[in-house]
Amino acid sequence: MGVFTDGSHEQVVFCQDRASGLKAIIGIYSTALGPALGGTRFYPYATEEEALHDVLDLSRGMAYKNALAGLDLGGGKAVIWGDPEQIKSEQLLRAYGRFVESLGGRYYTACDVGTYVQDMDVVARETKFVTGRSVEYGGAGDSSVLTAWGVFQGMRAAAEHRWGTPSLKGRRVGVAGLGKVGKYLTAHLIEDGAEVVATDVHPKALEWARATYPQISLVADATALVAGDIDVYAPCALGGALNDDTVPALKAQIVAGAANNQLAHGGIEKLLLDRGILYAPDYLVNSGGVIQVADEIDGFSFERAKLRATKIYDTTKRILETADAEGISPAAAADRLAEQRIAEVGRLRTIRV
Repeated sequence: MGVFTDGSHEQVVFCQDRASGLKAIIGIYSTALGPALGGTRFYPYATEEEALHDVLDLSRGMAYKNALAGLDLGGGKAVIWGDPEQIKSEQLLRAYGRFVESLGGRYYTACDVGTYVQDMDVVARETKFVTGRSVEYGGAGDSSVLTAWGVFQGMRAAAEHRWGTPSLKGRRVGVAGLGKVGKYLTAHLIEDGAEVVATDVHPKALEWARATYPQISLVADATALVAGDIDVYAPCALGGALNDDTVPALKAQIVAGAANNQLAHGGIEKLLLDRGILYAPDYLVNSGGVIQVADEIDGFSFERAKLRATKIYDTTKRILETADAEGISPAAAADRLAEQRIAEVGRLRTIRV
């Protein structure tokens, strides 16, 4: 996928600092609703093309996510190409911050896979256009707290739509990924009375699960989780979890998880619909994190941000009901609502003030 063949992004910036080893791409999909906001993913992509494809997909998803969340922010994303365990350094992060600053506020960055609040504190030494900072620096702290809360709210709405009750009590929920978000989501599910089955590629995450929640059932991998007897599937790792192999094998009646870009390609949403699997769109239910970091821009209040994230329940219900009424997939209904807000509110930017 090339930048111009994709044809929809406002701006894509390639950033390189040889001294620190920084290789980054910043993608700005849209600023129709305001400055683009999206996290920085630090990941050892196999190729430059893979990194570019990811940043283009993720930045588009952020535009739709921010629109559905009711934020006056556009969509953007950044990727740093490399293994954070090997090359992450103060020098690299500050070099990256300089590139973010050079955009003059068109893009606000935050945490994502491979980056943490402490990293944002370092980036913030070079730019003011950063959020998701640590509490000691006046930030909101870990955004995965409200990401997980929002996913839980979306899952509750899907449960009510499918089973008539907004509770996961007695339901078997498969969580794929016990990372930053998966851990908090697991806590909410257990508190609600759900039976949790989980997996993760990292041994430390599995050790955490055994020590913290011994009642969790652990399976070997995501393939075993998908094929298992679960009521709800929650992908909470990297994207592409719903593909031509996993969807036919899936036994769950609901999919609601934290991972971005869960649909491996166009048409997967139709396959889910045809199989009667209720899909809660990823960029809708996982928007609690962006709600949290967006609140930080104007002075953070956890209570206010949590109330806003709780509304993901209502938005999910609205989208699922719209999808049923119009005979379309929930993914299509969510896209339509996001595009409508971007068009209608974005139009006001053309009025000179």
